[in-house]
Amino acid sequence: MSSQQRIERPVRRLAMISLHTSPLDQPGTGDAGGMNVYVIELAKRLAAQGTEVDIFTRATSSALEPVVDPYDGVRVRHIHAGPFEGLTKTELPGQLCVFAREVLRTEAAHPVGHYDAVHSHYWLSGQVGALARDRWGVPLVHSMHTMAKVKNEALADGDTPEPQARVIGEEQVVEAADLLVANTDLEAKQLINLYDAHAGRVEVVHPGVDLDVFRPRERADVRRELGLPVDADVLLFAGRIQPLKGPDVLLRAVAELLRRDPGLRERLVVPVVGGPSGSGLEHPDALATLARELGLDDVVRFVPPVAQDDLARWMAAATLVAVPSYNESFGLVAAEAQATGTPVVAAAVGGLTTVVRDGHSGLLVEGHEAGDWADAIARVLTEPVLAQRLRSGAVLQAKGFSWEATAQSMLAGYERARWMMRQEATA
Repeated sequence: MSSQQRIERPVRRLAMISLHTSPLDQPGTGDAGGMNVYVIELAKRLAAQGTEVDIFTRATSSALEPVVDPYDGVRVRHIHAGPFEGLTKTELPGQLCVFAREVLRTEAAHPVGHYDAVHSHYWLSGQVGALARDRWGVPLVHSMHTMAKVKNEALADGDTPEPQARVIGEEQVVEAADLLVANTDLEAKQLINLYDAHAGRVEVVHPGVDLDVFRPRERADVRRELGLPVDADVLLFAGRIQPLKGPDVLLRAVAELLRRDPGLRERLVVPVVGGPSGSGLEHPDALATLARELGLDDVVRFVPPVAQDDLARWMAAATLVAVPSYNESFGLVAAEAQATGTPVVAAAVGGLTTVVRDGHSGLLVEGHEAGDWADAIARVLTEPVLAQRLRSGAVLQAKGFSWEATAQSMLAGYERARWMMRQEATA
């Protein structure tokens, strides 16, 4: 983009839309996960660089204040649209009109041109963002985070396919957006190949990691703080408990490891940090039941979702972090684990192939067979030279992902979207 093409006035105010889940919700349960972290961390870094951010999300409790200012320059607006509780994500499309009306009403209370751009997250938010774009005359930047066509190509056993209504809705958002933000090169290709996105409207911007929170710590110290044996082999799963995330894959691999080496049981601890989500809500005790059936009651510890500081301590305490997902647009858990200096054993799917450098910061596993996962985990546990190389490489790999860099790239993307919109208007 030439200097003549650049927008002189930077993006002063941004409307960010996260309809189905609030960035203030606790990640690891319900619909709260990496996207929640993404939205609030990006907003914080944008505000630090001079862009005020209003985040519009659906109120899920009458106790919530209409407006919350969690950080300087960041405002979360809770929109009343539908019942506070009991509304599933599949039922939310019926509330899009009400939500959109309230978003437009908020802007109408300000002078014309209050917002310079709209950034929507997930396809439901994109539907609202497209209306705001046309009403306000500002560009729509959209982040998919996950895509129905991609998820449906790699369903876990027992998972539910995404409905055709979502596929159609995503296609509409892709067509409406001035700029589509992909987390990785692979996601960019999926947008182009599966959704016919115009290549010139797709920008790759990697998410980041809070390197002040997720950092190496003395493993023995954090293990004592968490009540873990200092000399244990700690295999950690962190995330929402649902088929998509594959926590059962880790448990089956652990059972295979114990079958091969029963003596491992004396020093093995498998913390599962998170809560039921998505289709996992239909059988919230399924993972605990599986642990009992596999004879793992004495090694598996179920830990409710924890705040980011505590999650960082769990990761720093682990021997390795397992990420056996069937699909990940990026894989924030893997990036955060690596930032603590802990190797990751991850499925070779989606964004995980970008986040994890195979053989250097972790190990990538093709497929989800228990034997293959047991092989990879055993290598980290029994090959000290490899484990040390992975620990060192994990820290180096994580340094390539920072929220400050994400915010800088995103600001450039907003500017590019504004320029493209203006070019179209004058064409």
